[in-house]
Amino acid sequence: MTTTRPTLDDLLPIALDMTSSLTAEDRSNRLVEAVRRALPCDAVALLRLEGQVLVPLAAHGLAPDVLGRRFLRAEHPRLDIICRNAEPTIFPAESALPDPYDGLVEGDPHLHVHACLGFPLRVEGELVGVLTVDSLVPGSFDAVDKRFLAHLAALAAAALRTSDLIETLERHAQHQGQVAQDLVRDVLDRRGGFLIGTSSAIADLRREVELIAGSEFPVLVTGETGVGKELVVRTLHLQSRRAEKPLVYVNCAALPESVIESELFGHAKGAFTGADRARPGKFRVADGATLFLDEIGELPLAMQPKLLRALQEGEIQPVGTDHASHVDVRILAATNRDLEAEVRAGRFRADLLHRLDVCRIQVPSLRDHKQDIPMLVGHFSDRVRRRLGTGPIRFEADAQRGLSRGDWPGNVRELENVVARGVLRASSRSKPGEALIVRAQDLDFAGAVAARDAAPAPEPPELGGRSLRAALEDYQRTLIRTELERAQGNSAAAARALGMHRSNLHHLAKRLGLGG
Repeated sequence: MTTTRPTLDDLLPIALDMTSSLTAEDRSNRLVEAVRRALPCDAVALLRLEGQVLVPLAAHGLAPDVLGRRFLRAEHPRLDIICRNAEPTIFPAESALPDPYDGLVEGDPHLHVHACLGFPLRVEGELVGVLTVDSLVPGSFDAVDKRFLAHLAALAAAALRTSDLIETLERHAQHQGQVAQDLVRDVLDRRGGFLIGTSSAIADLRREVELIAGSEFPVLVTGETGVGKELVVRTLHLQSRRAEKPLVYVNCAALPESVIESELFGHAKGAFTGADRARPGKFRVADGATLFLDEIGELPLAMQPKLLRALQEGEIQPVGTDHASHVDVRILAATNRDLEAEVRAGRFRADLLHRLDVCRIQVPSLRDHKQDIPMLVGHFSDRVRRRLGTGPIRFEADAQRGLSRGDWPGNVRELENVVARGVLRASSRSKPGEALIVRAQDLDFAGAVAARDAAPAPEPPELGGRSLRAALEDYQRTLIRTELERAQGNSAAAARALGMHRSNLHHLAKRLGLGG
């Protein structure tokens, strides 16, 4: 924690970064780092305002799942007060208002914020975001010059607006005519949020989706069960030229073979027993729009030539009619099957695969971007909290480690289910409105068991003529050295592994003669 009195020189890095060629993510992280150095604090967070929701862009000293959370102003009175005030707000230590970061201080879900400082970030009177600075020590910000805080707020607001403008200009220049990104984000949040993540795998997926979305080509989305193929398809549609038209959905695996032709192409009145009126098929409904063929690998072989004709010629022929009609439909298909293997086995036509596979998007499995798990956990926790109406949800260090080490054969869908069940179990231990702590034993998946088995409790040391206190201190030294070596000297990572705050680890190491 910084203890020296902040000066205007501490703001210089923020001003210099505004003229530097940086990505939006780097700009946000450097802003947070500059604030952390300037003020006596344990945690800093930069949040952008999107409607009535504050979205974290960068954070320091908070649990990694914070970046996957969303903070609705109406649910967080401190954040709402910061947004409404014209000047920076220092909350008194005795304030009874719940703090949005209580239990989210890095390393220990039981640590509570004692000093809270918030900056409303405004540009030309418009609120663009919030900067929060927190400390575990009461009164940490009482002596900070109010003029310094005002200068910091103005500079941080300008830095955030600069970052947003650059990002917006780049997006419009590269993807002119796409649907507003806020709409995509809103829909994805409601559907599960596969785009959440900062890994290279997710970044590559975003770029691929953006590149392909604006074309009219058919797209084949492949990947294991639970990776988020449907969300990729919905994003493709929302970023396409047909975004204002519906995305018509067909699950090829859910339809009996006897009705699938009628479902796709429609039928005339009297075409078969029970056809008491004519009905348009999904191709006709999707005329001018987009048709999503989910589980395309399950389509019966007998139906595949008719689908091929519709793709090649844009023509469909309803059951019971002798004439074809033209439709303008973009096809998006998804499957978890290996269609090349299905072709070799004679269960899927090669010419249909070639027609569908103009553009292919392979959605990565969760084990290929495990570094995104903390953000996904934060996102899913927020969704579960809104459904169950619980208080704030926090994860103990063992629970976080178990989730990050899991194999996740069911991918993101399995992770969401495990988080939901864990929160539900943890809710039985808390009263309505109280902070809810999820423990490792609340999580019921193979990876959690494997993680616990892989790290059994170490055998207690023998006294060997030492006092109990001396033996315990030797044991503590061994554990701290071991975790620091595993973390390659990173004290924050070692503290997380030991389930304690970094400053507490520093003080303990110093007391044990380890030099901090």
